[in-house]
Amino acid sequence: MTVSSDTIGCVAYVEGIGTSYGYVPHLSAGVVFVVLFSLSMIIHTIQFCWKRVWWGVVFSLGCMVEVLGWAARLWSSQCPYNGDAFLMQISTLIIAPTFFTAGIYIILGRFIQLLGPESSILKPNTYLWIFCTCDILSLVIQAAGGGMASAAVNSVNGNTAPGTHTMVAGIVFQLFSVTIFVFCAIDFIRRSLRHNLLQEMNGTILPLLYAMIFSVVCIYIRSIYRTIELSQGWSGYLITHEKYFIALDGAMMICAVGVFNIINPGWFLPQTNGRKRETYSSDEIEMNVPSSS
Repeated sequence: MTVSSDTIGCVAYVEGIGTSYGYVPHLSAGVVFVVLFSLSMIIHTIQFCWKRVWWGVVFSLGCMVEVLGWAARLWSSQCPYNGDAFLMQISTLIIAPTFFTAGIYIILGRFIQLLGPESSILKPNTYLWIFCTCDILSLVIQAAGGGMASAAVNSVNGNTAPGTHTMVAGIVFQLFSVTIFVFCAIDFIRRSLRHNLLQEMNGTILPLLYAMIFSVVCIYIRSIYRTIELSQGWSGYLITHEKYFIALDGAMMICAVGVFNIINPGWFLPQTNGRKRETYSSDEIEMNVPSSS
């Protein structure tokens, strides 16, 4: 892939001169995802303010970062050689899913608080601190690698290998931490079913549980795709064909966050546990307790 050295201003695509993407991003894809993530952000903001579930801001923040990333790709569709737009979309679209996983960790912690200690091997706030720390660490690694690789890919004869390897290390670490979380979530479900904890709840949290599982699956698919994509390098098949990025990153992320617009924690999380078994006190998971509306 030949990359133009022009990294500022706006230059239209020139046949025969490659871009940092290996293609010119589609205008329509940029518009669609900017609109979808913007709508999800607005709805999430209304929802968490209305129900005063303040930790729900993580979903709004994640959507906002996704909007910035897809806006940068929209920018690149008109200015395909602009290095600032390329770097902006790399950085933001790496960061955004971290906010969504943080929301999922909080939801699982809230489930554990409601169902009691017998539903999990870990305390509610332990999930948040362990997995958010892992996400932040992987984020720092990926961002550092992305910066190195982006600088190299926009330089004449630049060596992208060190940055690419660093990004791959970050995304693999994130995939590993999400995999551990998936096993913890499966263990939570197994324990809840074994002890008949869900049946003892006043009302039901099953829709939100299904939404959480669906969101985790979407994020997991995206993580696997990103791992393979970056492992192939900047001239690999996946990274130079936008349709895969649209389907396995953009679509997966809008599904991962959009499902909580439909099945929102503010509506589906009970305010009280409704059970006589031992449960965690509110200070065990301060960020997870929604105040009454």
